[in-house]
Amino acid sequence: MKKVLIILVFLFHNNLYSGENKKAYFAGGCFWCMEESFDQVEGVVSTISGYSGGHLKNPTYQDVIYKDTGHVEAIEVVYDPKIVNYQKLLDIYWKNIDPFDSAGQFCDKGKSYRSVVFFQTQLEKEFIEKSFKKLEKAFNKKIVTLVWKFEKFYQAEDYHQDYYEKNFIRYLLYKKGCKREETLKKIWN
Repeated sequence: MKKVLIILVFLFHNNLYSGENKKAYFAGGCFWCMEESFDQVEGVVSTISGYSGGHLKNPTYQDVIYKDTGHVEAIEVVYDPKIVNYQKLLDIYWKNIDPFDSAGQFCDKGKSYRSVVFFQTQLEKEFIEKSFKKLEKAFNKKIVTLVWKFEKFYQAEDYHQDYYEKNFIRYLLYKKGCKREETLKKIWN
C-alpha cells in the first residue's frame, strides 16, 4: 500500500496523472476550418470557435465582421499535454494557414480574418519565434502572421460551433469555393 501511495504522489507531483488539460489560441481565417483541422489531432480534447484580440467585450459575429472591434476569428484548442505538446499544435497551425497573406486567409479578407498566433507564456512566445525563423529560412520569405499576447477569448454563437459537422455540405461548398485545400497544397507540398 505504501508503494502505491508513493507512486501516486510522484505521478501527481510531476503532472503525469493530473489530468490537467491546457489551452492554446490560434486565428487562421475561418474558424470553422480551423476547428476541423485541430479536431483531427490526437490529444486535442475540444475546439471552440470564438473571437480574440480586440477591445470590445462580448462581441458578436456581426460586431467582429462588420465593425472595427480589433478581434479576429479564433479558436480555443483544449489539449492533453501528455499526448500532444504546444510545438506540435503550432506545426499543425502553420500547415493550415497561408502565413504570407496579410489581408486575411484564402477567400476571407479583412482584419477579422488575419492569421494570429496568441501566446500565454514566455515559453510559447519563444516556440513561436523559433518557428517563424525556421519557416522564413525554409521559404526565403517574410511571415506576416501576427503574434499577440493572449488576453481574452469570447465564445462565438452556438451555430458556429462544430459548423463543419452540423452543416457538412454547406461547409464543403464554402471550403472548396475558397480554394483552401488547393492553396495549402501549393504552399506546403
